[in-house]
Amino acid sequence: MSNVLPAVVIGAGPSGIETAVELRRRGIDAEVFDAGPLGHTISWWAPGTRWFSSNDRISIAGVPLQTVDQAKASREEYLNYLRSVVDQFAVPVHTFKRLVSITPAAEPLDDAPSCWRLGFRRTSGEPSAAEQARGGVSRSVDTSARSHTDFFLDARAVVLAIGGTDFPNRLGVPGEELPHVDGFLREIHRYHGRRVLIVGGRNSAVEAAIRLHRGGAKVSLCYHREQLPSDGIKYWLRPEIEGLIRSGSIEAYFGSRVAEISSRHVTIRSQGEGDSAADTEVEADDVLTLIGYHQDQSLLGQLGLVSDAPSGAPLYDTETMQTSHRGIYVAGTAVGGTQSSRYQVFLENCHEHPRKIADHLCRERVASAPGGGPGRGNTRDDGLSKRIAMQPES
Repeated sequence: MSNVLPAVVIGAGPSGIETAVELRRRGIDAEVFDAGPLGHTISWWAPGTRWFSSNDRISIAGVPLQTVDQAKASREEYLNYLRSVVDQFAVPVHTFKRLVSITPAAEPLDDAPSCWRLGFRRTSGEPSAAEQARGGVSRSVDTSARSHTDFFLDARAVVLAIGGTDFPNRLGVPGEELPHVDGFLREIHRYHGRRVLIVGGRNSAVEAAIRLHRGGAKVSLCYHREQLPSDGIKYWLRPEIEGLIRSGSIEAYFGSRVAEISSRHVTIRSQGEGDSAADTEVEADDVLTLIGYHQDQSLLGQLGLVSDAPSGAPLYDTETMQTSHRGIYVAGTAVGGTQSSRYQVFLENCHEHPRKIADHLCRERVASAPGGGPGRGNTRDDGLSKRIAMQPES
């Protein structure tokens, strides 16, 4: 069959784009598909949100990431950067195309070692009812929509660069489904003059509390520990949040958990033992549950790739990034599964994944584009790689 793509990358985030660029550099024609826009997860961030990592650590495909003030890139700057990389390398990116099925091809094709049949559905980028119930938008597979498939294509290799933060974690308390409860920080302007209760005590929650206070919201913070964690907050955030709490500008409820949410207030229960436990009602116009995120593992589960580890991280060969299914690879933060508060896999330590995949594909098959062959991979500067390994910033 002549209409078989050499490689398809699922996920148009930085790792997916970097993988596609590397494959195309090596003569392997690769196309990218995503259920949402380019940089889907990053586009969820509140406007003005900045990366925690330095620009050289999150640049991709050998293209420098420059910002006007040399500060860490903002959401807007990085999305603009992704667009420029895609345009520079003419990467075919198909946005708002959701993968709804992946199965082995019905019949062997030529002498190829593998071939996969992918079914896609066109989307608006808005969450389905099932996704709204889970609090997010999946970039991978929608198993409930297999009966609605708009088109199919076949690919020799499939790279799953689907990330690991598809859905916000849930509290599991009454009232969590109310419309003023959200697992994402939105445009800061919308919270001006409103009473906002933030649940959580690590970087996302602390940064949101600071930004909302600056934006004119009346902020409260609920955290289950007796104090903010010593190792879970960036050093530039800690002094300000501690000062705001000490001054009473932000009211903190430590050693407490949310027991119930109503339209007017949130019931917070202190974690004392026996009769010492007490409930406090905190009035709130908005409730932000910034307690982490989990990976949509429906696609990995469909393929039998979810491990028994608590994270459910996919099983793969660390030298080639290939899974137990020939021709199916994983890349980027998808390899970490659902990471807990102690993240180990970030964009900055995934830059070798595209090279490993390209190396393996070049060894396995003849590249479809003219001039294809083993070629030479795009290896990042050794000094930067060593610094990332010694001191990750994310």
